[in-house]
Amino acid sequence: MGSIRQNKIEGVIQEELSVFFQRNAREICLGAMVSVTTVRVTSDLSLARCYLSVFAGPDKKEVLASVKENVGKIRGEVGKRLKNMRKIPELLFFIDDSLDYAMEIEQLLKK
Repeated sequence: MGSIRQNKIEGVIQEELSVFFQRNAREICLGAMVSVTTVRVTSDLSLARCYLSVFAGPDKKEVLASVKENVGKIRGEVGKRLKNMRKIPELLFFIDDSLDYAMEIEQLLKK
């Protein structure tokens, strides 16, 4: 459980990443719809783990690879929007597979 400040920063980063991915879906997300499901920031605010859900497009791994290739550009754009932070955390992106896991559990329970 993080501090109140961490939670606020996580929410702001999540919102800014969502807007960024909406605006740049064709170029960075390869036309896929990308949703930022969770952002977790370390206590020293140096690292942010961002979990993405990918819908309606190419393979999730391809989209994740494209996002990782453009991490510098993404961090720069987020940094421009968060002018009140001295240092923007390093962004690490992961695929959020919680929906797939929940569907798998549901299928097992139906059997």
